[in-house]
Amino acid sequence: MTDLFAPLTFASGARMKNRFMLAPLTNLQSHADGTLSDDEYHWLTMRARGGFGATMTCASHVQAEGLGFPGQLGCFADRHLPGLTRLAAGIHEGDSLAILQLHHAGMRSPADEIGQAPLCPSDNSEFGARALTTAEVEGVREAFIAAAVRAERAGFDGVELHGAHGYLLGQFLSPGINRRGDDYGGSLENRARLLQEIIDGIRTRCRPGFLLGLRLSPERFDIVLGEMLELAQQLCREGRIDFLDMSLWDGFKEPAEPGYEGSSLLSLFAGIDRGKVRLGSAGKIRTGAAAARCLAEGADFVLTGRAAILHHDLPRRIASDPAFEPVPNPVTRDYLKEEGLGKAFIDYMASWKGFVAD
Repeated sequence: MTDLFAPLTFASGARMKNRFMLAPLTNLQSHADGTLSDDEYHWLTMRARGGFGATMTCASHVQAEGLGFPGQLGCFADRHLPGLTRLAAGIHEGDSLAILQLHHAGMRSPADEIGQAPLCPSDNSEFGARALTTAEVEGVREAFIAAAVRAERAGFDGVELHGAHGYLLGQFLSPGINRRGDDYGGSLENRARLLQEIIDGIRTRCRPGFLLGLRLSPERFDIVLGEMLELAQQLCREGRIDFLDMSLWDGFKEPAEPGYEGSSLLSLFAGIDRGKVRLGSAGKIRTGAAAARCLAEGADFVLTGRAAILHHDLPRRIASDPAFEPVPNPVTRDYLKEEGLGKAFIDYMASWKGFVAD
């Protein structure tokens, strides 16, 4: 367990006191206009005080039309700055790095919430989404960069770009969803162009020491595993991001895609030449043993979600008892309230089969 509690320094200079990062978790707790609520502040700062080396927010949308779910934290307007500033300061008081995840839901934006058809790299009849014009793609690029600048102004140590789970950046990376004929479609180089331009813009307009990470999915959501390995290798070789956060669902399982038998998802990404880019693993990491296994297989840090919902002080519990096991589900609403979840978050968790007791 020693490595789990060794500090980790990123290329930008930011330093985690241990190898535990709070995963970005949907919680529906912010106000309708995207401003921070007391419930969201309490939930996140409680995890910072609970011993997480870095505390990441839920996905925070960079455009109003990029909303992914009601009660989503916003970072697309200056009216969000007071809440974001308060949140970054509160996380820092817990001796934790503060990271804002930047997000656009794309075709997965609910039309009834955004008041228009959702946006997508190409027209998509399944989601009733329309293709972004080239000018609108450029607007999305600017929205991500401006949100990062806003996060820096608010005092966050850095941001993570949400390129996973079939949201807009992931939709651009998909050869099936993205059928564009301009510079943002076709080859992997073109489909990754928006992401690369956002990275370039953030590096140009934010301070050199600003932490920049990227979350990717290696499979599902019409993503090709080999392409994600190629993209990850390119990004690491270029060294313009500080960390790669692989959302694996279960990093120890074999890939679903044929041709990779005998390898775990985590080992594939741990095996690339990462240079100074740090690798994080997320997916079914509930115990100290699972976290230690991730590090043993090549990850630099782990991101925990469900176990962090159940125990705000999960890192401290594992530090004091390496054999610690999270409380089994289902748990009561009162239990989750004591662990810092507000009513909206508890109601959302009740929609997860077997998580909350009836």
